[in-house]
Amino acid sequence: MMMDRRYDLIVFDWDGTVMDSTAVIAGSIQAACRDLDLTVPSDEAARHVIGLGLAQALRHAVPDAPESMYGPLVDRYRHHFLAQDQAIPLFKGAKETIIELFDAGYALGVATGKNVAGLNRALDATGLKPYFHATRTAEQTISKPDPAMLFELMEELAVSAGRTLMVGDTTHDVLLAKNAGVDAVAVAFGAHPAEQLLAQEPLALVRDFEELRAWFKANA
Repeated sequence: MMMDRRYDLIVFDWDGTVMDSTAVIAGSIQAACRDLDLTVPSDEAARHVIGLGLAQALRHAVPDAPESMYGPLVDRYRHHFLAQDQAIPLFKGAKETIIELFDAGYALGVATGKNVAGLNRALDATGLKPYFHATRTAEQTISKPDPAMLFELMEELAVSAGRTLMVGDTTHDVLLAKNAGVDAVAVAFGAHPAEQLLAQEPLALVRDFEELRAWFKANA
C-alpha cells in the first residue's frame, strides 16, 4: 500500500460487492412473488433493487402489490433466501483484499441493505467479522442512497468525508457516496450493469478484485 495514504476509512457494500449473492437475492424476490401470485419482476428489475433495505426493495420491485402483501412478501423472501445463504460464496479475492487493507491499517466498514442478523451471519460464516471496525445496515438507519449510513460510520470512526472511500456494485452505493461527499469506486461484477454505474461518475470502475486491489495500491 502507498505510504502517502489518501484514505483512512474504506466502506464496502456487502451483497454483490463482497459476497456473490446477486442471483440468490434476485431469485428469492421472484420466488416470493410466485408464492403469493404477485407480478414477478424481471431479472433486471429484481437486481436493480439490491442494496436497498428489504421492505423498500420489495416496494420498488413489486410496485403493484397491495400494502397488505408486503409483510407476507418479506416473509416469503426470507424463507427462500435463508434456504441458500449459507452456501453463498465471497467473490474471488475479496477476503484476501479485506485482510490486506486491515493489515495495512485502514479502518474498514460495511454499509448494507441487509438486516443486522443477516450481516452478522455472513460475517461469522466468512470469518470476516474481526476485520471490520464498524457496520451499518438499513435496519439500523436510513436506507441508501440517503447518506445516513456513511455519516454514522464516519462519526463513529472519527474520519472525515475527504478521507473516506465507498466501494459498491450499485448506483445506490455511488449515490450514497455522492450524497455524503465521499469518493466512490464501483465494481462491475454485482447487481447493476457497468453503463449504469459509469453514468453516476464513480472515481473508478473495476471488473474484479484483482483490479480493485491494484487500484487500492495505486490510489488509496
